[in-house]
Amino acid sequence: MGESNFVDYVKIYCRSGKGGAGSLHFRREKYIPKGGPDGGDGGRGGHVYLRANRNLWTLLHLKYERHIIATPGEGGSAKRSSGKDGEDRYIEVPCGTVVYDAETGEYVCDIRDDGQTVLLLKGGKGGRGNVHFKTSTNQAPRYAQPGEPSQERIFILQLKLLADVGLVGFPNAGKSTLLSVVSAAKPKIANYPFTTLEPNLGMVQYRDSRSFVMADIPGIIEGASEGKGLGLRFLRHIERNSLLLFMIPADTDDIRREYDILNGELVRYNPDLAGKNRALAVTKTDLADRDALDRLKTTLPPDIPHVFISSVSGQGIAELKDLLWRELNRETFHDTGQIVHRDMDIPHLQDEVEE
Repeated sequence: MGESNFVDYVKIYCRSGKGGAGSLHFRREKYIPKGGPDGGDGGRGGHVYLRANRNLWTLLHLKYERHIIATPGEGGSAKRSSGKDGEDRYIEVPCGTVVYDAETGEYVCDIRDDGQTVLLLKGGKGGRGNVHFKTSTNQAPRYAQPGEPSQERIFILQLKLLADVGLVGFPNAGKSTLLSVVSAAKPKIANYPFTTLEPNLGMVQYRDSRSFVMADIPGIIEGASEGKGLGLRFLRHIERNSLLLFMIPADTDDIRREYDILNGELVRYNPDLAGKNRALAVTKTDLADRDALDRLKTTLPPDIPHVFISSVSGQGIAELKDLLWRELNRETFHDTGQIVHRDMDIPHLQDEVEE
């Protein structure tokens, strides 16, 4: 099997530029054999920046460029001429990239918004030329400052997908099929576990030209929070989703138990996920009769909005979109207690539900 183009973890070496040395120079012209000092300053070394780019969705490009080195500043020269500053280096990354120090594990920054720029390493300052050290008692200083040294550091870059809705479920729960039905995404679909080996994003079109982003996360198994299956590699992508859509097939023996297992894995990985907004979709309802579905309704987790769907027949897909939009835009509270909306122009969805 060919190597995936989805890369969400890279380790890179970065080095800023060294500052240019100040010039040790004296003015020498035809009729001025003993002019004073006129050495210029050295240029600043190049900085290393991190910059978010919404047109990127993977760290693949950094997999083949793991050494980011800025250029040094040029040295100063005669006639008080300053050296040229070193060229800055910009590391373009997708929105949602988190940076850690590779040696200490220390958190460095989190970059989310397109165009957001963070300074990772400062270039060294240029040294001052000997003209700055002239005094009344030392009119011919024979020294100048060297440039400041460069900085170097190894960083770990991790991508956490930014999406409105994240699909959570066991392998073969129908996540990829749903994404292919409600969006233009074309994830791999097959009748065996772990068909999806990398996250997929799709834009879901809603009413009145509205839309939201849905992320298909590779299947979770019991023990994923301890590293089993594809576990820790993809659990972090769930952290950034505004809404978690749990997907459990209708032919499952115990829907409540599967939901508790999935929820338990998420909470063990990150306790903050316990308060994440969520909904439940019971999938593959085309395989169950009405009596079976009525019995399933009595076993669903309480206090969680749910919908019965079939991606194959299209049953419940419109209702699912209504549910997701309503949950994405429902009232939320800030720490100040003030009610805010994600979208101030929210339609009265209850009046718009079909039939």
